[in-house]
Amino acid sequence: RQRALHVLEAGLAAELHDALLTLRTEWPRLAQELELGRLSPQPGLPEELREQLQALLSPAVARAAEIRDQCAHGFEGIALRLWPRLEVVVVRTMRGTERLYCDSLRQADCRGLPFYCPFYQAAGALLGVNLWPAEPVPRFVLCPDWAFCEFLPCLASKEPRTVLLDELWEGREYGLVVTAQPGEYRCRTGEVLKVTGFHKQCPVVEPVRRESQTLSVRGESIPEEQFCQSLCRTLSLWPGARLIDYVCVESSLLGDSSGPCAPHYEVFLELQGLRDLSEVQRYKLDQCLQEDFPIYKSFRFKGSIGPLRLHLVRPRSFTRLREALGSPMPMPRVLREEQLLQLIQGAVIS
Repeated sequence: RQRALHVLEAGLAAELHDALLTLRTEWPRLAQELELGRLSPQPGLPEELREQLQALLSPAVARAAEIRDQCAHGFEGIALRLWPRLEVVVVRTMRGTERLYCDSLRQADCRGLPFYCPFYQAAGALLGVNLWPAEPVPRFVLCPDWAFCEFLPCLASKEPRTVLLDELWEGREYGLVVTAQPGEYRCRTGEVLKVTGFHKQCPVVEPVRRESQTLSVRGESIPEEQFCQSLCRTLSLWPGARLIDYVCVESSLLGDSSGPCAPHYEVFLELQGLRDLSEVQRYKLDQCLQEDFPIYKSFRFKGSIGPLRLHLVRPRSFTRLREALGSPMPMPRVLREEQLLQLIQGAVIS
């Protein structure tokens, strides 16, 4: 209804992505509902009162006409065309592979708008603030008095001990441990942060991955952000393809349906611009993973990890998957629940 919005705000970029995706199919009904208040002739209603009511409702009628006109001309840059005063898109979470949704919005619906993630939150606590709104990749200054944070070095040669804020090194990665909520003491959040520098004496960090989203069927441990990089590199070898969304499954979750083959990955993709992939194209992802991860290549060569299987799913499959997750939460890149696996398997078209 409000044409004069200055900010679009969402908890997750995926929520805004899904809302604007719904706009693409539901805009005729949306416009119709906006003008439902338009008065038809009603016997017994005084003409003066009818004119006053119509004057109050006429902005909604005009807005409905504008929505019809703008949506009929396509959806590239639709956010600025529907709300010409927009200045920024604010999302409360934009970590690691969640940037996939921001990139998709920047390229199409929200073209021309900057994205800003103002705060860093984990384990229900506010931990840091983003002082660089113009930068595309958010970085956060950790604020010492907002919560008590400890850090587990990721490359420790032996059992690591936690270190504190003043012991962090630039360029290194750490697992985050937080004490903030009553009754929750030294909680491992499962998030890995990279120290990118310091603001005065406070560390500046970038969230890079979630430990639970690591792929590993033989102990090879491929982190989610590095798998995503290999996947994006593969897409550059598929002319015309644009990645909408993806999820991975370790074959152990498939049970008997995976057959007698060696443990392997199954990847479900939603693509735009390609209806199908040849076997040669499908193998490119496995090939890129072997090039990017020598341990994976070694297991593939020995046959202890089988070839990756790639599936294409129908449009909006991941919107329905996120709905099945319940309350808004960052998209899992490695599915661990059979119910969610069955949902995405039911959407496979190739």
